[in-house]
Formats: sequence, structure tokens, C-alpha cells
Amino acid sequence: MPTYDWHSKRVFVTGATGLVGAWLVKELVRQGAYCVVLMHDCDPQSELIRSGTLDEVTVVNGALENFNSLERAINEQEIQTVFHLGAQPIVSVAHRNPLPTFETNIRGTYNLLEACRIHNSMVKSVIIASSDKAYGESAILPYTEDMPLAGKHPYEVTKSCTDLIAQSYAHTYNLPIAIARCGNIFGGGDLNWSRIIPGVIRSFLRGESPIIRSDGTYIRDYIYVEDVALAYLTLAEWMTSKIAGQGFNFSPERPLTVLELTNMIAKVMRTENIKPTILNQACGEIKSQYLDSTKALEQLDWKPKFTIEAGLEKTVEWYRDFFSKQTNQSTMQLYGRK
Repeated sequence: MPTYDWHSKRVFVTGATGLVGAWLVKELVRQGAYCVVLMHDCDPQSELIRSGTLDEVTVVNGALENFNSLERAINEQEIQTVFHLGAQPIVSVAHRNPLPTFETNIRGTYNLLEACRIHNSMVKSVIIASSDKAYGESAILPYTEDMPLAGKHPYEVTKSCTDLIAQSYAHTYNLPIAIARCGNIFGGGDLNWSRIIPGVIRSFLRGESPIIRSDGTYIRDYIYVEDVALAYLTLAEWMTSKIAGQGFNFSPERPLTVLELTNMIAKVMRTENIKPTILNQACGEIKSQYLDSTKALEQLDWKPKFTIEAGLEKTVEWYRDFFSKQTNQSTMQLYGRK
């Protein structure tokens, strides 16, 4: 790992109110970076806000679909490093109504990269958050970086496009871009209850049977959010002409079925007596997806710091605290206290 000092580096983060964005910004602030975040909607339950990190960053109000907002942020804030995490991240949302997801994920990406191209004398590195979904469905697993990007369903297609647009700007305009492809990211702060891990944890905390939309045999990679944030930082720290324009898989290389993951959460929470409800209604989703991260280990010296079990322990602890505070606030409101 090269020696790198984030102190006073000027950084722009899209998607900062999302799961990974909040943890990434917290780490950047901890290391002394000057952070600028793009904010469209202000969700008071976002970890960025709940943790108090928002008070330590500069906020630019705007949307990824608005080129002028992005160009102004990069120019006026004299940005050196860009982390592009902003996206519509829910597969089922994209499946029900694809147009807004196409607009945010695809238009948002080329808007941002065009702004970086215009100001390439300032911007020294751009990290793009892609996904294992960019590969689409494959009979050969695990995915390796030399496999084609072939998404078919709406969300997958947006990630394939994001990835290819980033490669185009890197190879055509020599922009210093690197691409991160992760599997299913989990950790404290994810309030999208349709996702398997927060949904299952919430159900177990309520003493309810967790709902599994698929038949339970779908296989996925699961990677803890702090490992992902450090992976993005690693890409920026290693940015050279040798990795520019390349994609890197990041994975603990331990694929699990949905049922195996649910049982793992139950073990962590000691709720093995509560059995899941299997709906078998999933649509527009790939059956099996998992990644090979040999390239990241060999070229970036990256490997996860957390096992899946350790990540789940920290995640469950976060949700226990989250719901405990919600209960306390409700009690105080009931008795007229502030």
C-alpha cells in the first residue's frame, strides 16, 4: 500500500446519504479530508446525519441528473478526488419503473464524468461504484474482471452502462478512473427494509418471521460496508496509469444462499427458533452471483478486514441501538417530553 495522506485533500462524494457513502465520508473526515457531498434529498435517518458527520462537510444541493450542479461543485470546490456512489440502488424499484433509475444511474454517471473531463487539470482520481450486477447472468462463476459486462434487466443494465461509460472516459480522455465492483453490501445505516439483511434483522428484533422474496436458494456475495469504504479509498490511493480505466472486484469470497445468510443472522441474534417465511416471488433477479477478488489482492494488496460474522455482529449492534433510540423517543413523545 502506498503511503497516502488524506489530510486537506479536497474530495467530492455523490451518494453520501446512502449506506456506503455515509461510512466513506465518516472515514474521510476522520482522516482529515475536506469533504464536499452532493445532497438531493435530506433523510434525517441517514447515518451521515445521525452520526453528526453532516456537520463536518460542505453540502452542495443538487441532483445527478443536473449537469450544472455537478460542474459547479467540482469547479467551485476545486475537487481533487471524486467518489461516485450516487445511484438508485434497489433492484425491485428499477424493475417496477425503470426510467427514473436509467436517468439517475446512467445520465448521472456521464454528467459527472463530463464535469471531471472539463476540469481534468484539478481532478486527480475518480472512483466509480459499479456492482457485480454489471456482469449480468453467467454460467461461469465466480466473476473475474476479464468477463463481459452483460446486464439484461433494468438495474443490471444501469450498472453495465455505468461501468462502460467510466471505461470510455478513462480510455478516450485519459481520465484517472478506477471502478469498484462489489456484491451485496451490508452494514449499519441501511434502511431499505426490502433488502435481505436489514429486513431480516428488523423482523428478528420484532420477534417476527422474516420474509424471503425468493425461494431462499439464490446465491450472493455479502461484504461489510466498512470493507467497501476502505476498498474505495484503496483504489484512490493506488491511482496510477497502471490501474486507470480498470475494474476491480471486491469480495470476501464466501458466497451464501439467502437461507444460509438468514440462519447466520439468526445465530448471531440467538433467534434460531424463528423460521423465515419463503414467498418464492422474486422476479428480474439473477439466480447466482459471486466474485473473485484475486486481482485486488495481487495488484492493490486489498483483502477484507471483517469476516461476514464479524460484520453481522457490528450490523446487529447498530440496529439494536437504532430501534432502542426510536423506542425511547416514542416514549418521551407519549409523555410530552422532548
